[in-house]
Amino acid sequence: MSDKQNLNQVKLYRIRVKGNIDDKWSDWFDDFAVIPQPDGETLLTGQVEDQAALHGLLAKIRDLGLPLLSINEAEGQDNSIDEHRP
Repeated sequence: MSDKQNLNQVKLYRIRVKGNIDDKWSDWFDDFAVIPQPDGETLLTGQVEDQAALHGLLAKIRDLGLPLLSINEAEGQDNSIDEHRP
């Protein structure tokens, strides 16, 4: 598979931000699951179609003034959402 094909593959991402966001924001965050954490952080988990969509999502986080703590691409073929791991 070429690098260009890899860039256009749908991938699961887990994005952690500082601050609690209500799960009602899910639609605004491109249907990502919005999971408030007990430590005052929020985990956003969902799929993006390509790098442009990922950058758009990160721009929304920036526009809200939320400090970005981590962004991780889920590894392997398991695209399930794990609410307890970053």
